[in-house]
Amino acid sequence: MVAIEVVETSSLGDRSYLVTDGAVAAVVDPQRDIDRLFAAAGRRDVRITHVLETHIHNDYLSGGLELCRLTGAEYGVAAADEVTFARRQLVEGDVLEVSPQLRLRVLATPGHTFHHLSYVLEGTDGAVGVFTGGSLLFGSTGRTDLLGQQHSEELARQQHASVHKLAEVLPDGAEIWPTHGFGSYCSASAVSGDSGTVGQQKKVNAAFRLSEDEFVEHTLCALDPFPAYYARMGSRNLTGPDPVDLREPARVRPAELARRLRGAEWVVDLRSRRAFTRAHLAGAISLGLDGPLATWLGWLTDWGTPFTLLGEAPEQVAAAQRELVRIGIERLTAAVGQPQELVDASLVRGMPSATFADLAEAGPGTVVLDVRMRREWRARHLKNAVHIPLFELRDRTHEIADGVVWVHCSAGYRAAAAASLLAREGREVVLIDEEFAAAQHAGLPLVSDR
Repeated sequence: MVAIEVVETSSLGDRSYLVTDGAVAAVVDPQRDIDRLFAAAGRRDVRITHVLETHIHNDYLSGGLELCRLTGAEYGVAAADEVTFARRQLVEGDVLEVSPQLRLRVLATPGHTFHHLSYVLEGTDGAVGVFTGGSLLFGSTGRTDLLGQQHSEELARQQHASVHKLAEVLPDGAEIWPTHGFGSYCSASAVSGDSGTVGQQKKVNAAFRLSEDEFVEHTLCALDPFPAYYARMGSRNLTGPDPVDLREPARVRPAELARRLRGAEWVVDLRSRRAFTRAHLAGAISLGLDGPLATWLGWLTDWGTPFTLLGEAPEQVAAAQRELVRIGIERLTAAVGQPQELVDASLVRGMPSATFADLAEAGPGTVVLDVRMRREWRARHLKNAVHIPLFELRDRTHEIADGVVWVHCSAGYRAAAAASLLAREGREVVLIDEEFAAAQHAGLPLVSDR
């Protein structure tokens, strides 16, 4: 019997898949840290014989080439993608006979990229499901502007056609297994649910409710900016990323750590934001492991920037290292321990933390900074707040008026990063560590730009 194992990368909003008949397996859209896929295959005692890419990824580095090198598996990539490594060149209609019980049929589904493929899992009675990559997602579709704004409308039209093509060739009961859409910026809009069928999506997905022109307008209007590091992922995936190096980073001595902090280098505190507000090293940036660390570190910094990771334990540093190599950040050093243990006590700071109810009591003239995305801001925001999305903050701090800055986002993670960036510049800040929904309950005035 064919089984599907999901290998989740929730921090990037992606999924990889291992599909097996109990003896051999195919892997679809592997992340760079392929040891997780070896572990999945080992648990099932199966041999990986095929590795397939739905598209050349822009949000992470693929582990496909290295996985094939280590297993001898056949590597399937769209024939039209101009890669520099050997692979099986796949086109629509190709059938991958993984085993007599496991067949995958190739469908061309352009839209997320020009050469995007989907893989239909076929059983003895027909199609069982489809690996849709960045095409049909749960309640959404993959965004169409990653290859440049000049292509976004054309790709949106192709995306609409591809989604309808899937619905035409597959039965309503066929399951959908997308790669993106679980928090990934590769999704054109917010997804709904974590499973679905073709028939269910025909009822709830805007791609089926809207005409082609309506879908194009809806898709292009909904797009927020995507992380800056995406610009480097596609080109590296075309040449094949290097193998992952997950050896422990070198430890930084206290004097060197203090020098880096005073020099405003990137020292990243991996602890929770609540631990950060209680005590942190002056100049450190709060990007905890409890949120999308890799996304924001890759977005906020210049490429090639050296990083020092601060963790409470070696395991915390190792987890962060794994997150970061997925997007090619590998120049790392580390320090392990509590802030008071790492450097002289004169560098240890606290940070005020508050609620929206506290903000309501703060009185007029308070500087409020909203660092959410533009789509979130347009939907609803605090009256008189300053809006600077977190990814723009480094270049726009001069726009924030003098005084104590109260910083918020939708739940606290981005606000903590923003507050720490401002504190590093010498601003006095208060972190609002609460869900944005609490603002209404606190009686704060809200407005919408819709």
